[in-house]
Amino acid sequence: MSSVQARSVTRKRGFGYRAVVALGIVLILFGLPIFGGGAYLILLGGSWYYLFAGAGLLLTAFALFRGSLSAVSIYLLTYLGTVIWAFWEKGFDWWAQVPRLVAPTVILILLIACMPVLSRLSRPRRRR
Repeated sequence: MSSVQARSVTRKRGFGYRAVVALGIVLILFGLPIFGGGAYLILLGGSWYYLFAGAGLLLTAFALFRGSLSAVSIYLLTYLGTVIWAFWEKGFDWWAQVPRLVAPTVILILLIACMPVLSRLSRPRRRR
């Protein structure tokens, strides 16, 4: 392995890469119970929102593990669905929106913070 390749691997496995993986793990930990609970809620005749939200979190996590910038697009769709669902369910009662929108907004901010790393990871590598 040349020194250029060694530096590339080291840079890929730096703090930013570990932050992306950590966010992916958090999304898996949130996404699995939301997805499973959503499936159960559908069986009880409830809302389909949680199934779709859980699926969005899981797909975002898998895209993060691949180092793909598409994770941002997937989560933005999930976030948009969450905002629509929250306002459909509770309207413009801002205090009722806090528990529905704060955690998804924090995840969105963390995901946006990971965009430079994802951009670097998803760039095609040049061969010398």
